[in-house]
Amino acid sequence: MKLSNQVIDRIIRIALDEDCAKHDITTHVLVDKAQKSEAYIISRQNAVLCGTALIQRIFKIFDPRVTVYPYHKDGNMIRHNEPIIFIKGSTRSILSCERVVLNFLAHLSGISTLTLQFVKAANNVKVQILDTRKTTPGLRDLEKYAVFCGGGSNHRHDLSDMILIKDNHLLSQKTQDFADIVKQVRRKTNKKVEIEVDTLNQFQKALASKPDIILLDNMNTAQIKKAVQIKKRNRSKVLLEASGGVNLKTIAHIAKTGVNRISIGQLTHSVPAVDFSMEFVK
Repeated sequence: MKLSNQVIDRIIRIALDEDCAKHDITTHVLVDKAQKSEAYIISRQNAVLCGTALIQRIFKIFDPRVTVYPYHKDGNMIRHNEPIIFIKGSTRSILSCERVVLNFLAHLSGISTLTLQFVKAANNVKVQILDTRKTTPGLRDLEKYAVFCGGGSNHRHDLSDMILIKDNHLLSQKTQDFADIVKQVRRKTNKKVEIEVDTLNQFQKALASKPDIILLDNMNTAQIKKAVQIKKRNRSKVLLEASGGVNLKTIAHIAKTGVNRISIGQLTHSVPAVDFSMEFVK
C-alpha cells in the first residue's frame, strides 16, 4: 500500500496548523534565526517503524532547507535506544516541528507494532489479519498504511468500497430474506457483497444467498468451527471473516477454526503509542 503525497500533505498541514508551528513563541524568543542544529530521533523501545516518509514531508513543507536522513524503512524492526532518523538544519524549524514529528511516529509505529503482534499470535499464514473503519477521523489513510506496514491487510477503506450488509441495514428492509436482498444488490452494483451474521441460523441463510464474504460477528470458537464445517459441506467458495472479541489471547484459537479473515478494531481504535524522543547534538 502506498500513500500519495497529496494525502500526506493535507494531513501534515492540518497538524502543523493545529500546533501553530509557524508561531512557536518559545522558540522564536529564545533561538536565533540563523542557528543550525543536528538531532537524532531515538526509539525508546523495540517496535515496528512507521512514518519515515511522513517525517520527510513535514520538513519539506515547513522548511525545505532541513535535511532528513532515515536509517530505516517503514515496516523495519527497530530496537530500544536505536537512532532512527538524523535531522540537520535550522534549530527553529526542528524545534517547531518536533512534537508533530514525534506524534505521528509514535501513533503510526504503535499501530504497526500491535498489528505484527496479532499476526504473530495468529500463527497462521493462511488467515488475513484485517483492520476496520474504527479509525481516528482524518487519519484513516495513515492508520491503514500503518496496519499494512505491520504485516496486516486492509478491509474496505470507506463506505464506497464494497457492500457490507449489517443488522441495521436488514431492519430497514421490507424483507429479511438474504437471497432477495443479495439479488437486489447484484442488480445494482458489481461490488463485492459481505453479510454480517451473529447466529448459525442466520449464517446458513446467508450462505444460501451466495455472497462473497460472510462476517461472523461475536461468535465463539465453537460456533465459528461449525460455520466452517457447514461451508465445507456445501462446497461453498464464500470467504468467512471472524470479528468481535478478538484479542492477543484469543486470536490463535480463532485462526485455527479455518476462517479466512479476522478483522480487529483494536489495531487502530485503542493502540498504545511507541515511545520516541528527539535528542539534539550538543
